[in-house]
Amino acid sequence: MKTDAYPALPKKLITLLKYLGIIAALVLIYIIFHNGVAPFQHHLYAFILKAGIFGPMFFILFQIIQVVIPILPGGLSLSLGVLAFGSTWGFIYNYLGIVMGSIISFLLIRKFGKPLIQQLVSEKNYQKIMHYLDNKQRFTRFFALAILFPVAPDDLLCMVAGLSKMKLKTFTLIIILAKPFSIFAYGYGLTFLLQHI
Repeated sequence: MKTDAYPALPKKLITLLKYLGIIAALVLIYIIFHNGVAPFQHHLYAFILKAGIFGPMFFILFQIIQVVIPILPGGLSLSLGVLAFGSTWGFIYNYLGIVMGSIISFLLIRKFGKPLIQQLVSEKNYQKIMHYLDNKQRFTRFFALAILFPVAPDDLLCMVAGLSKMKLKTFTLIIILAKPFSIFAYGYGLTFLLQHI
């Protein structure tokens, strides 16, 4: 595994972004519950229309960044995609952003190794990552099954895969084939809950 030197990321900035993400998530949930899903969806859709082609591009870019540095809870960002673009295009944009973000995360960790992970995640999550690597022979099978289910810590697992001996081709195939199930479950599941609570 290659571990080239790289400029250390400002840990405080990453922590600040995560806290801002939590605050933004709470504000979004409050707005949705206070005004209702339909008005929120209407305003979101109007904003996307004004943005034109840049709306989907920005959202896909946001999802890419979201995989590498989680800003909002994953389920909430997936729901925003469905609310903003509808069921079909919301799923497609979510899928494109998350697949590309997962591959970028894998490649970054493959290049920079443990020092980068320690910049991106807490010590507790770092120890969890190292635990996943204990059984290297079965990791690929475990990774494929975990990505398939929506409750797995996908972002962490993509980082673990970058530390493992898994080939990029294998990783990409697993992400492309298994990701749609968890994206569908999270995106539509949380959207349904928001619309019926």
